[in-house]
Amino acid sequence: MMLIANTPLNNMKQFPIKEIAQICLVVPDIEEATRNFQERFGVGPWHFYTYGKPLVKRMTRHGKPIEYKMKVALSNIGSMRIELIQPMEGDTVYRDFVEKHGYGIHHLGILTENMQDSIRMAEEAGIAMTMDGAGFGPDDDGHYAYLDTEDLVYTTFELIERPKRRNPPERIYPDNS
Repeated sequence: MMLIANTPLNNMKQFPIKEIAQICLVVPDIEEATRNFQERFGVGPWHFYTYGKPLVKRMTRHGKPIEYKMKVALSNIGSMRIELIQPMEGDTVYRDFVEKHGYGIHHLGILTENMQDSIRMAEEAGIAMTMDGAGFGPDDDGHYAYLDTEDLVYTTFELIERPKRRNPPERIYPDNS
């Protein structure tokens, strides 16, 4: 875990979590994974996106601009958002995870209405942001940010500021039209 600027543990503030809104799995084949979720467990429909340029307009890794690309499929089980990610290009937290653990549950998502305040609060609690992406909504809103929490709680937390509107998915599976 990377602590922020040598912050002593006894001086760190708490970073409160009120609700987990999403669980994400990193998968080697998003087509196979969505098909298995749909056919075996009845989870779907799945909305597919390619995250990277041009959809995600601003991306950083350890605070420096970077470009990466991944396939994303979104669905729900009850009120819980299920996200599947297949890494495609670039230096990402997903590739680090696969190299260290193999495929599986990568992160838990926490919704926020103010990303900058949430990142500041995480930093005040001694938790660094490792990677983020912003501007994926049609109004240049929407922001996600991964926190360096794996050494603390054995998984990564993702802060999510959902866009007010979503771009239409590239496709939906199953296509019930």
